[in-house]
Amino acid sequence: MAFMKHVAIHNQRKAIVCFREIPGEEHMCLVAYSDRLPEAVHHELMKCVESELGQSTPDLADVMHRHTMSDGRLLLDVLHREGRMQKVPCNQVILTPNTQTRQRLDEVNQILKDLATGSAAAEKARKLDENKGFQMPESRGRDLGEPKQAANLQAPTDGALSDGDIAANLNKQASDLEASANSMLAEAKRLYEEAKGLTGDVAEKPKSKRGRPKKQTA
Repeated sequence: MAFMKHVAIHNQRKAIVCFREIPGEEHMCLVAYSDRLPEAVHHELMKCVESELGQSTPDLADVMHRHTMSDGRLLLDVLHREGRMQKVPCNQVILTPNTQTRQRLDEVNQILKDLATGSAAAEKARKLDENKGFQMPESRGRDLGEPKQAANLQAPTDGALSDGDIAANLNKQASDLEASANSMLAEAKRLYEEAKGLTGDVAEKPKSKRGRPKKQTA
């Protein structure tokens, strides 16, 4: 069973989640509809999604802004300037990492946020990883798990982000990574000091002298 991140459905249409969240509007995301993309752009986007880097990151935009197309242009810049990305509510986007599992984007976003703060969501993420996909909660099987009010939400007609919005998103992701790194460094330092304390007593014991006893002189 193949597993593919960033692939989703919105309003019964296949889509790729480019930005999981929009800065200042975390309940919204940016998607690109597969059937609206020119063939060349679609090909480059799928190359980016299917790449090792694309599958190893929770935020596809991190890879898109470095992906150079065959004509020398940057993929994210092309999608942005040509208005190929649409702003839609996260709770209307259903991630479909394989043919048998589905999960609402807003729920996945919340799990990732909880993981960043070290909450109990780590256990949820572990179970998701064991199942190689996202499991639809049993209590939300109706209508692909979308809430009743989701039908009343309409995506804005203007889905384009400004250069400032894109920069703000990348800066936010960089700050999150820096905070995570600092947290891990602090934990490593604590464990080192703890280990040092446990081995200190042994290290301080004087070594016993071994050898023949000296002969007694008359």
